[in-house]
Amino acid sequence: MTFLVFLGAFLVAIGVLVTVHEFGHYWVAKRLGFKVLRFSIGFGKPLLTRIGAGPDRTEYCIAAIPLGGYVKLLDEREGEVSAAERPRSFTRRPIWQRIAVLVAGPAMNLLFAVLLYAVIAMIGTQAIRPVVGDVRPGSPAAVAGLARGDEILQVGEHRTPDTGELQIALLDRFSGGGAVPLLVRHDGTPRWVTLHYQGDRIALTVPGKLLPGLGFDLASGTATTVVRTVPAGSAGARAGLEPGDLLVAVDGRRLANGSQFVAAIAAAAGRPTTLEIERHGALRQVAVTVPAVRVNGATIGRLGITISQGPLHWPPALVVRRRAGPVAAFAVGAERTWEMSAVTMQMLWRIATGEVSPRNISGPISIAEFAGISLYLGFTAFLSFLAVISVSLGVLNLAPVPLLDGGQVLYQVIEGIKGSPLSERMQILGQQVGIALLVLLMSLAFYNDLSRHWN
Repeated sequence: MTFLVFLGAFLVAIGVLVTVHEFGHYWVAKRLGFKVLRFSIGFGKPLLTRIGAGPDRTEYCIAAIPLGGYVKLLDEREGEVSAAERPRSFTRRPIWQRIAVLVAGPAMNLLFAVLLYAVIAMIGTQAIRPVVGDVRPGSPAAVAGLARGDEILQVGEHRTPDTGELQIALLDRFSGGGAVPLLVRHDGTPRWVTLHYQGDRIALTVPGKLLPGLGFDLASGTATTVVRTVPAGSAGARAGLEPGDLLVAVDGRRLANGSQFVAAIAAAAGRPTTLEIERHGALRQVAVTVPAVRVNGATIGRLGITISQGPLHWPPALVVRRRAGPVAAFAVGAERTWEMSAVTMQMLWRIATGEVSPRNISGPISIAEFAGISLYLGFTAFLSFLAVISVSLGVLNLAPVPLLDGGQVLYQVIEGIKGSPLSERMQILGQQVGIALLVLLMSLAFYNDLSRHWN
């Protein structure tokens, strides 16, 4: 059932975002007088087709492979065009109009993100203040003077009103190199601390590694954590754990939630550990030596069990609630879309230049999981997921890579400068380069998805 929910959420998300993107191309092409032959959601054999009214007889299709779409325009490069219709062919239109049609798809994705963020702002959101939880002794955070209970107000000049903004600001500043100044507040008194890190910065840009690598975590909510499965032969089975056991503490330290349990076991690699559990209403101690495993070049502890966590309950002091009126909401939407676009472009550049780990590139498996999880979390979470992916789709399609909209725009600009189209040989070469780059990118994305599951 979970798989079907994730798959359904993924297909809905892709269908909506592709429709928005292709509608941008279609709408501008129609307004500028191009002849649109087909508007297809999906690739391959059409499953449903409707012929539009009017002299153009545009085909509207839903095709078999729901992982994209296209708008097919009249084009002399693809076949014979009658003399009467040549003025409406793509290659006969002014260059500025061709560029407008090409840019319209990504632009529509960005405008859709503005709308989604505005709707979210009007509905109202709940975020969590970035308050420091545990600080590991001897870590960069401890050396800098970061302490439990500090609220992080800024990373450099970037304000951090919630944990999401903190993650973005830290990754941005950290991957850029140099020291990381933080403005923190404790008991009403603000102060500056500076994080210094001398190790491999790229390794810390792997998703989920930054805060642990800097030596601190954030205050979190409380949730019951229960053992779900105990595979035969696992360390958990040898210790006597059973499905349904309530996990209470590790080495005398009470657990607030499942994340703390995972972190505690990961840090206990290769050493004896005492678990406190509750079984049938009675507390008991379980002794276990946590096996050490290698994951992404690091040694961590694992018991080989799976756990489930109940709903998180946050202290009221950590919760930030925001809501905006219609006008202010659209301003919030525009600002948020701009910020996410800038972050996306910056991260892509830093991945290309080797400053950020390529493990940050997610493929369809991860996107499907995020779609399903966001759907479980609620309507606004799913809208937020759609907004993030819409921004990514818009920005990526503007990249100057052949086969993408940005690459086609580059062709038009070159034609405008030199006064004639690129040679057929150069266009074919560009397509081959574009295909190679996209295959490389998709292979990396699939590898990241699969390796994350294997680990």
